[in-house]
Amino acid sequence: MPYAVMRHLRRTLLLSQQIRVESTMTNLTQEEYVFRPPIAQWSKVIKDAEKIVGYPTSFMNLRWLLSDEFANLAMHLRKIVGSNHPIMKTAKTVLYNEHNNLQPWGLIILLLSKAVAPPSSLHASNVAEQQRMLAELTEMIRTGNYIHRGLLNIPPEKRDVAMDSLYANKIAILIGDYLLVTANGMLASLKNQDLSYLISTALRDISEGEFFGPRDEQNMPLPSKPKDNVVDNFRISCETVPLDVNDVLGSPVREWTLRTLYNGGTLFGRGCQGAMYLADRSVEEQKKAFLFGCHLCLAWQAASELHKFTNTKEPYSLVSAPALFGLQRLPHLYETVNVKNVSVVDYESLKEELLETDAVERTKLLYSENADKARCYADLFGDNEAVRTIKRMIKNI
Repeated sequence: MPYAVMRHLRRTLLLSQQIRVESTMTNLTQEEYVFRPPIAQWSKVIKDAEKIVGYPTSFMNLRWLLSDEFANLAMHLRKIVGSNHPIMKTAKTVLYNEHNNLQPWGLIILLLSKAVAPPSSLHASNVAEQQRMLAELTEMIRTGNYIHRGLLNIPPEKRDVAMDSLYANKIAILIGDYLLVTANGMLASLKNQDLSYLISTALRDISEGEFFGPRDEQNMPLPSKPKDNVVDNFRISCETVPLDVNDVLGSPVREWTLRTLYNGGTLFGRGCQGAMYLADRSVEEQKKAFLFGCHLCLAWQAASELHKFTNTKEPYSLVSAPALFGLQRLPHLYETVNVKNVSVVDYESLKEELLETDAVERTKLLYSENADKARCYADLFGDNEAVRTIKRMIKNI
């Protein structure tokens, strides 16, 4: 029954792509953390990586997509097809898992685990199973959080005429909660207090990120007012204390870095760190793995935002790196984005003006700096096929 439901849902979602619903919602862009690699070689790199770990990462989604619990939710999800609610976009991404939408968090964690795997033994098999579960639950937390972030803030006076959106919000809450609860159940089943603590600090960061920086009435992120003479660097701490928010707003690099870390950067970092912990590696190696994950996430995010800003017609985020860099150069444009609802912003006109600055070049530099750091940290885990594949993935962003 679950498989039949999912197969029918996929067909229904495919048909929904032909439906055009007029709505200002299409301009509402969250700080999306969906990596879209812009090059054709990505598919081959992913396939090579999956051969190394011996585990197709698409199975990570299938395990919970084909469950009885999710089948019940899928039946309700069918009722909002064509509503243009963000949950539909997320569902398509999760169900189809196309390579151009793939963000291989779990795959990277599995590759890192393979790079430091001990010789084959019963203990090594148990460790590998625990690392696989860690990779899966990290993906679940990321997806559950992404779904929750697509909720719409519907004013009370409009709720009588927005019943579809209200219903879609309820389904989004249920699906996101299901994933998060399942992930926490998997984490608890590992019966490892230290690992649970690591992941819980990432969950704290995700929660705190929802209250960071200015927001519009839909809770969409808004850039802060640019400042002069800012210090544009952000030191990522390996400690499990809350992220440092001092002197961040108004500084493009610091604000962007903190937002990205809040939006899942530390979650990926803790996933990589947890893989090292399960492999009984030293504390120093665990910290290096955390920094590797954070910088790789930052590099991916910069590459994704750069691609969106320069090569596509998709709406971009007002707190993306190119936007923040451009606003610093043209501070008079700040008033055009300091709005109650981001749907009123003229994105195309704003982009044209921002492209006149050095925003694109500075974003490219931001990507290069973080990609180089990620490669350097990857080198610390040996010269083996898994590490070389990770470096190929970084190179082919």
